[in-house]
Amino acid sequence: MISFESYVSQHWWIILLRGIAAILFGLLALLAPGITLAALVILFGAYALVDGIGAIILGIKDYGDREHWWATLIGGIVGVTAGLMTFAVPGITALALLFLIAAWAIVRGIFDILAAIRLRHAIEGEWLLALVGALSVSFGVLMMLSPGAGALAVIWWIGAFAIAQGVTLVALSFRVREAVRRVGI
Repeated sequence: MISFESYVSQHWWIILLRGIAAILFGLLALLAPGITLAALVILFGAYALVDGIGAIILGIKDYGDREHWWATLIGGIVGVTAGLMTFAVPGITALALLFLIAAWAIVRGIFDILAAIRLRHAIEGEWLLALVGALSVSFGVLMMLSPGAGALAVIWWIGAFAIAQGVTLVALSFRVREAVRRVGI
């Protein structure tokens, strides 16, 4: 049976891909603030889908090898569901999209925090994943508390959140990779 720590360390590149996808999505949202709602829906859908698929891969590959594989899997399913919903209903209103993104961010953040707690004894820097989770939950709550904000502000919030999350995930992926090299897992 492969340990959770060993599994994550072998698949550090999936964390890196999640971070890169988040950064690219955030940069697109910030650099093109006049983006239409339809384009934002497509960008968010693609981002949530990539993030969710990465988490599902981690969850499935680790099925049976560790106790809490399901938390990663459920977080991934939430991401894929959010992504698919945005493609299935492209005429979604700005307010509905805002609440969809907020709910996704909160649920995703909770599962990232749970994963960080599980990793706390395995690697240095697990706090980076907890930080990603806290950023995600905070972002989702802010989005729900300020639904009447202008579309431009929402796009900037989304972009800033995605970049912050992406940079943190990229940093975490390199820490995990370094732990692999140091320990030789």
